[in-house]
Amino acid sequence: MAPHDIRRPFKRAAISDQQKRRELSLQRQAQNRTEAQLQARRLASSILSFPNHNSDPQPLESLEPLVEEIVEEPETDAAGDITEIDIRQAARLKGSEARRWFASQLMLPEWMIDVPDRLVEDWYVFARPSGKRCFVVSSNGTTVSRLRNGSQLHRFPSALPNGAKTKESRSAQSYCILDCIFHELDQTYYVIDMVCWAGISFYECTAEFRFFWMNSKLVESGACEAPSNYHRYRFSLIPVYGCDHEGLQTAYTGEVPYVKDGLLFYNKHAHYQTGNTPLVLVWKDETCSQYVIDTDNKGQVPNQQQVVLELQDNGQLVTSDDPPVVLGCLNATFTQETGLHSGNLVRFAVNDGGLTFVDGKLEKADLHYVGKVHRARAFADSYSKIIFQYMVRNSPLRIEHLFASMGTVSEQGSNEVEMVG
Repeated sequence: MAPHDIRRPFKRAAISDQQKRRELSLQRQAQNRTEAQLQARRLASSILSFPNHNSDPQPLESLEPLVEEIVEEPETDAAGDITEIDIRQAARLKGSEARRWFASQLMLPEWMIDVPDRLVEDWYVFARPSGKRCFVVSSNGTTVSRLRNGSQLHRFPSALPNGAKTKESRSAQSYCILDCIFHELDQTYYVIDMVCWAGISFYECTAEFRFFWMNSKLVESGACEAPSNYHRYRFSLIPVYGCDHEGLQTAYTGEVPYVKDGLLFYNKHAHYQTGNTPLVLVWKDETCSQYVIDTDNKGQVPNQQQVVLELQDNGQLVTSDDPPVVLGCLNATFTQETGLHSGNLVRFAVNDGGLTFVDGKLEKADLHYVGKVHRARAFADSYSKIIFQYMVRNSPLRIEHLFASMGTVSEQGSNEVEMVG
């Protein structure tokens, strides 16, 4: 389509309330005053001291500049609401409860179902690295990385603030928390967000400010330099662009030193909020990701879309969202016959009837019971992931739709902001 043919931004029919929830999320963060500094200290403490199975806790003072690989904890039957526990309670969690607690500390993107309003004015975009999502904490002369399942990935010395036992080591109050993706191929931690730097919390700072601070401080620290005796792994910044035509095109097709796994879109005004948020979005297609459609445990794409839901006391089947979205219900006879219990994660296939939407809301889902999910998994699918996967198979949100939603290039003006490590 020629540029002069596009008079107004293109907009697909909405199939969710994602835009409304974005607006509510921005309102809440403007109204709420949270204890962000305390939250950062608690998270740093838990990541450093969280126990590991078959591994004796090692005093921070005795750590040498080496790397220690830790295996995941076994399952436990610990019960209770883990969303409100403190650090002392969190340190006793294992298995699925530990996974739930640690995953709840990360800011998790929703899948892009609808193109956000004001995409050009209010959003950044960058190519997401493929790898292991983790928190990295440096404190008291050591650095620890933990996966979202709570297990320790690495314990190592780094050039992050107070991340190694050197003469320049600072007080215990000087700690750093980074949100990273560990890229196996080049053994590099790619930093996607900054939660805390030198003891200063950034939970209540906008993404615009966090990215600016991260871009300047990380390079100054020497963490982006090549590995050495007191800096075991290299950290790297990711090129971040303003989401105009040029920025989106560069993030989508531009060369990067890592394997891409889709695009991440950040609202410039978004604070770092734990759990799922509509202010950070992930989008994929075959050009920018190897894995667009979910595969089974053999790495094969199933003939039918599969979804994982959590069974509630009343038989309802819900997503992992807060509040959860109900996609179906099982009667007591069926749950008894199949041996299912409240809290179980259950897998379903989406039958030929698919998902039906009325006025932008999910009206019904044609689901077929497959079986109980292995206990190593801690979470049901999110609503946005289920809808995105359904769209990919039926009516995908394509890169052309994102570009068309921006209008013409001449209407945008100059809007690119690039931060390159």
